[in-house]
Amino acid sequence: MRILIGTDTYPPDVNGAGYFTHRLATGLAERGHDVHVVCASEEGAPGIAYDGEVTLHRLRSASVLVHPTMRTAVPLGVAGHVARLMDRLAPHVVHAQSHFTMSRATVRQGRISGTPVVLTNHFMPDNLFAHAHIPERLQGLAGRLAWQDMVRVANEADYVTTPTRRAAELLAQKGYERPVEAVSCGIDLERFHPRPAERTAARTGFGLPDRETMAFVGRLDEEKRIDELIRALPLVHEERDLQLVLAGTGQRERELRELAAGLGVADRVHFLGFVPDEELPRVYVAADLFAIGSIAELQSIATLEAMSTGLPVVAADALALPHLVDHGRNGYLYRPGDVAGLADRLLAVLRSGREAMGAASREIALTHDHRRSLARFEEIYTQVRPTLYGPRGLVPGRAASPAGRPARPRRHPVPA
Repeated sequence: MRILIGTDTYPPDVNGAGYFTHRLATGLAERGHDVHVVCASEEGAPGIAYDGEVTLHRLRSASVLVHPTMRTAVPLGVAGHVARLMDRLAPHVVHAQSHFTMSRATVRQGRISGTPVVLTNHFMPDNLFAHAHIPERLQGLAGRLAWQDMVRVANEADYVTTPTRRAAELLAQKGYERPVEAVSCGIDLERFHPRPAERTAARTGFGLPDRETMAFVGRLDEEKRIDELIRALPLVHEERDLQLVLAGTGQRERELRELAAGLGVADRVHFLGFVPDEELPRVYVAADLFAIGSIAELQSIATLEAMSTGLPVVAADALALPHLVDHGRNGYLYRPGDVAGLADRLLAVLRSGREAMGAASREIALTHDHRRSLARFEEIYTQVRPTLYGPRGLVPGRAASPAGRPARPRRHPVPA
């Protein structure tokens, strides 16, 4: 199949949705498909680039003022550019990764051209509040409006997926009335695998003391609630020699450093900064357990990577994280904001059962094999095509949006 993926974030952007889209595109290409990605330019100027066998159509971009490490496509001209791409490529299916500028244009042009549209939702308003500097008193209203916009775009798609059942339930609660399938983002089980014998060497490689280690991987931003992990350290330190390793960058790094210094644990909180993708597996190898306090995860790829490496997990009992942590089996959940409860859970892992819990984490991670996710998306693409296409191309009168609006036929037949 020829597949056009529309996304508003793609590496070198550092976030879960971007990484998932990269794995999806490269994985599909490795399976023999002709994959094209339309996304924002990483430098500003438009152009065509190649990521292995994937063709990247990078559109003119500008820096996101509220998030200096990211860029967004300049809205003016996006619709026309995507329309020309659709006309030239004649994809069998388009797959949008959000409801923002680029993805929205991909959905709309797919609808207009009569191309089947799949949409995967990675969106949570909480991930935007801090970056957009929305006052807390306005976040409820902003969240409702954002969800309404998301649902409007999702209604244009032929098929909608999300990473977890909880994320699918959330979308239904926000007003989306059609079926939603949970398809895991998936994990490379061969790249992230248990290597306990290499733990000391991994710590040495990062310049870390060889002591019990709790790791977090991700953006150092408000919704991740990393301050709770730091606040728990003094409580745990009364009994265990535990340190915290943070792999990532973000807006709250300075505040977190100051918090650690104020609590007297600066020597036990290590900021690794941005860790290149090829070095990322060693961060998990260096750790004894993984902890995450985020309340805005629709799946959490980092948690899956830690589990695949064989680490116990202590996580906030919020949104989709309980789908990954089987309380008492591969780790523990704690009530968000309950630092004392978090400390108790950390101690429970450190006192006993690390090996058994780590093995259980790996066992659960095996059900999230990224090859299984790729195969399911192939099935979905094949499933949506017959609703619009016959053996000789577009079936007249059958290409309509979910709302019943007829779509404009192509000017040339769709390749078989």
